[in-house]
Amino acid sequence: MKQHKLESGPLLDHKGRLLEAGYHTSLIKTYDRNLVKNKRLRLKEWDYYYIGNKDYGIALTIADNGYMWLLSATLLDFNTLSEISKSKMGWVPFKNFNMPATSKQGHVIIEKGNWKISYKHDKHRRHIEAYIPNFKNKEPLIVDLYLDQTIDDSMVIATPFHKPTKFYYNQKINILKSMGYISLGNETFDFNECYGVLDWGRGSWSYHNTWYWSSLSGKQNDKYIGFNLGYGFGDTSKASENMLFYDHKTYKLDDVKFDIPKTGKTFDYLKPWKITSKNHMIALEFKPIYDRKSYTNVFVIKSDQHQVFGYFSGYFKVGNETIEIKDMIGFAERVENKW
Repeated sequence: MKQHKLESGPLLDHKGRLLEAGYHTSLIKTYDRNLVKNKRLRLKEWDYYYIGNKDYGIALTIADNGYMWLLSATLLDFNTLSEISKSKMGWVPFKNFNMPATSKQGHVIIEKGNWKISYKHDKHRRHIEAYIPNFKNKEPLIVDLYLDQTIDDSMVIATPFHKPTKFYYNQKINILKSMGYISLGNETFDFNECYGVLDWGRGSWSYHNTWYWSSLSGKQNDKYIGFNLGYGFGDTSKASENMLFYDHKTYKLDDVKFDIPKTGKTFDYLKPWKITSKNHMIALEFKPIYDRKSYTNVFVIKSDQHQVFGYFSGYFKVGNETIEIKDMIGFAERVENKW
């Protein structure tokens, strides 16, 4: 697969069409939401953070999806194999969230009722704060984390859909290193030396999509390692979204396939998966421990989500080098949305 690397310039033309499809390691294209067609119904903008370790994790979402908005927070406990998730959703945000046009600068500060989630750039750091009331036993969840980017590169892809004014501009920043704490009542969770990812998305999507995504961020043998693997939506003939980050080096990867076990037509998400490539350069086994699942069917919105956490082992062959990983925690997901 020959993959096209993006050049600098605007993302969209004056008709809202994607000017160039491909990948990069930074947000080299300039995004302007004013050029997006049918913004009220089809524009989707979100910032999603996941930070964690082998014991627990936190996921936070701010999303402005045109005709609806969403705030969500999930605290996961991998020792008890449990989670607490809360979300707040509303329809038709006539005054949108004004999500930044780039992940490099700008703040996102949203208050809805007693909820507050903010993402701020504090010099060279990201400052994540949240106050989620009545999270457990009427106690609030309080998040106060700083995130440092440990590597310069990230995964960036500009993907077209079948219709010319539909596109997805996406960045995944892996191996974000955290400092700080999360509190819930009398419990305090130490998030110093945890690792995670930012999923930054801007686009005008088609209505029905199914995607596969896997992400890992951490440190093994004193070397940073992370990856982004995925597929399933849009036309990815110009580039995949697959990338490996290892020891401050970045490797562009080819196609991947998620082999999720099934019983009949039903996915067995908690049985071991395999993630491989046609060229045999990627061979990973994923041993799930927890399925963070969610199902929504409200009016025109239907969502069936399985974000599965577990341990990855296997290898990547890049150039003349074989990079092995063993029992590193991350997640892999399959999501079907009608939105």
